[in-house]
Amino acid sequence: MIATKSMPKQSMYDTVIKQFNKTAGIIDLNPNIKKILEITNNEIVVHFPVKMDNGKVEIFTGYRVQHNNALGPYKGGLRYHPTVDVDAAKALAMWMTWKTSLAGLPYGGAKGGIQIDPRNYSDAELERITRRFTYALGENIGPEHDIPAPDVNTNAQTMAWIADTYMSTISTSERSQNQHVVTGKPVGSGGLEGRDRATGFGVYLTTKELVKSRGESLKDKTFIVQGFGNVGYWASKFLIEDGAKMIAVQDAHATLFNEEGISVENLFEHSSPRKGSIQGFTEAEEMDPEDFFGLECDILIPAALGNQITGDNAFKIKASIVAEGANGPTNEEGEAILLEKGITIIPDILCNSGGVIGSYFEWLQNRNGELWELDEVMQKLEKKLLQVFKKVEKEVGERKTDWRTAAYILAISRIETAYNQRGIFP
Repeated sequence: MIATKSMPKQSMYDTVIKQFNKTAGIIDLNPNIKKILEITNNEIVVHFPVKMDNGKVEIFTGYRVQHNNALGPYKGGLRYHPTVDVDAAKALAMWMTWKTSLAGLPYGGAKGGIQIDPRNYSDAELERITRRFTYALGENIGPEHDIPAPDVNTNAQTMAWIADTYMSTISTSERSQNQHVVTGKPVGSGGLEGRDRATGFGVYLTTKELVKSRGESLKDKTFIVQGFGNVGYWASKFLIEDGAKMIAVQDAHATLFNEEGISVENLFEHSSPRKGSIQGFTEAEEMDPEDFFGLECDILIPAALGNQITGDNAFKIKASIVAEGANGPTNEEGEAILLEKGITIIPDILCNSGGVIGSYFEWLQNRNGELWELDEVMQKLEKKLLQVFKKVEKEVGERKTDWRTAAYILAISRIETAYNQRGIFP
């Protein structure tokens, strides 16, 4: 049944809880473990003052939600966006728990950020906001406790400010041992070669493997991308290099279309000096954003925010594959429509897991005092992603189910095993 506009909007938290409950029922999850996993361990809210360039003080609200650490330290991004709140952070933290578990990493899930639109602040103000937020979080983050990473509207520079601020609170003799408090840092400040492209590469590789499993290749496949940030750019770049064609791209400012194909490099050169906005790009026509999802194409990549594919628009989608570059871009009603139409969804916890796998490599590199080269990183990343993809593919075949359900079964079962083996304290 298609949702109507009058129906209340489903939050990302509603979506993740429904997905979890569905999986818990399928695998007959231990009810005691279910009680633990359906709630978060910690929900941290901090209010902190920052002096603006004009001398006035503004009060900001920051969040960090830590869902579960049964498998290891909390891990997850920090985003700077007006939609950041506790509910959104809770949903994203739970997805991170499933994502790290599915990838076989020794991490749990966390998420957070600041409720701001960073375009309204200068670089100097953003640095002060970031440093003050880090100080306000205090011991709620740490290299063996909770390790933030970049997310929406945050980047390597943001992570460098956080690392520097955090390390400044540590005694001099131990500072160098805390560099891995965040991942996604600039390469010159302890970052990993290739971390910038890891998430987009995962979107590309899982899409390529799914197409290959159908006896086809990416050559001449058409795709459209919602969101032209880090993930959208790198996923598009890798897909185009493998023969696919980007015919449309959408961000918050414009929706562009060119059936002959859009140059990802030209679009990047256009958007970079415009704070990422694709508006005004002359090599494609602007179109009505309402018509974006209904474009004829082979692959749709939602790589922006959550809750984009809903009961209101899922029926328009003509792509045969939806590759979730963003976290939680498809809600329950939207997913039901897509599956009924025979569309395959590569779920976010598989599709965009290249980012957290890359973060794990950076964390190991810092922890062990090593420096990995780009070729080595990409080789390790591809090997790990393929392992996870094959596991999910096998589960899909054996259970005759959809890809998200299969991925959730594997992820939650691994956490259940950990609890069964360890027991619950006391």
